[in-house]
Amino acid sequence: MKTYFTPVEKIERKWYVADADGKTLGRVAAEVAVLLRGKHKPSFCTFQDNGDFVIVVNAERIHLSGDKLEQKVYYRHSGYPGGLKETTARELLAKDPEEMIRKAVRGMLPKNKLGRAQLKKLKVYAGQEHPHQAQKPEIYEIR
Repeated sequence: MKTYFTPVEKIERKWYVADADGKTLGRVAAEVAVLLRGKHKPSFCTFQDNGDFVIVVNAERIHLSGDKLEQKVYYRHSGYPGGLKETTARELLAKDPEEMIRKAVRGMLPKNKLGRAQLKKLKVYAGQEHPHQAQKPEIYEIR
């Protein structure tokens, strides 16, 4: 049996709006990653980008369980000796809440150019407003 391969011109992409207000970070990221990859579609193919666009609103009101606000640490390196920087989840949520969701979703996507292309279809906003009304996004309820 052959693997079904959807031709690029026949891929239909939808736009979804997911509200992160009061939702747990990992659950939001997991469901958004499924939509971005296209795993919810019967035409899913591991090597093809046939996922949908996702808009996440209310990123500043995301919830982290337990003591993760103080204990979860995000690391980055400048490339110079002794250049390891660290930021706690509370600091990142206060400074750039969109980046917290983007990092969580990026960790659930493939680590190659396919994953980078899928991540470009993610739009995250701290508040309720977003500039994508022209695309007529559907509301996606996160469980």
